[in-house]
Amino acid sequence: MPITRDGQYVTFGQHLQEQQQQFPKASGQFSWLMSGITLATKMIASYVRRAGLIDVWGDEGSINVQGEEVKKLDIIANKALDQTLGYRGNVGIIASEEDNEPRVLQDVDPEDSYIIMFDPLDGSSNIDVNVSVGTIFTIFRNPPEVIGVERSVLQKGVQQVAAGYVLYGSSTVLVYTCGKGVHQFTLDPQFGAYLLTRENIQMPEYARTYSVNEAYLHRFPEPYQKYLEWSKDPDGGGFSSRYVGSLVADFHRILIKGGIFLYPPTEAHPGGKLRLMYECNPLAFIAEQAGGRAICDDGGRIVEIQPTAIHDRTSLVIGSRKNVDEMAAFLK
Repeated sequence: MPITRDGQYVTFGQHLQEQQQQFPKASGQFSWLMSGITLATKMIASYVRRAGLIDVWGDEGSINVQGEEVKKLDIIANKALDQTLGYRGNVGIIASEEDNEPRVLQDVDPEDSYIIMFDPLDGSSNIDVNVSVGTIFTIFRNPPEVIGVERSVLQKGVQQVAAGYVLYGSSTVLVYTCGKGVHQFTLDPQFGAYLLTRENIQMPEYARTYSVNEAYLHRFPEPYQKYLEWSKDPDGGGFSSRYVGSLVADFHRILIKGGIFLYPPTEAHPGGKLRLMYECNPLAFIAEQAGGRAICDDGGRIVEIQPTAIHDRTSLVIGSRKNVDEMAAFLK
């Protein structure tokens, strides 16, 4: 059920206004920026709901910069975010997983300018079989002292101003943080508004559940193999397995129910496969704000990695604090 204040539902916009009161220098421009993201995700949600009724299933026929088949809905989602953010006067630079390079949208006030990076439709390969997909986004300040678009974008995850994702499932759910806790909103299709349904989410400290694509088990480094062997042993971890194949869906389950998600390096991707800037940084920010952890192959925090290119990839271990602590011990 939606959370109420004084008998009234709390919309996403109202919640942002409440949050901004904790930042004395907030100008209100951040709310205007976020309204562009929420508008785009409502458009995407509409297409996802009607995917079997209109011609948006299947491949578009091209390959993106990641070397992946581009889906028709990838193009639609990317364009929706591009268009809605393009009308926000405080968005200086956007970068999408689907594009080769970041783009300068407009010259804006350097003191109140933002960079937005996003994965427009995570898990889009699952759309044809009606599996949950999502949009992931992260927001940085646009540093006026840095010269060059790509250098401005290449910031560590600890510098994120806000991050979030939208999960298009049985309901459309928005989860976000701006460094003051993690909050969930559910889209009410009757009113077209995101309503607050969970506030100050705390990830369970421990749960006997892991999420990983075990088809690649024998290609994982030895510490991951040993951890998974221990996890499945009734005399060891005694874990159960839950794996959807859409990062947003797998992470959302862990955020609410606890557990651990693993995306180890393999021989084909020795540095890891998930995108640092578009996927791992925003989810790591959310996980840490909810009391969880997110680390890479060497045990370091994801958000402390210095990116060298906008499409950098990394391994990922993310989830409940005690679960990640156990995995970190195997990595050592």
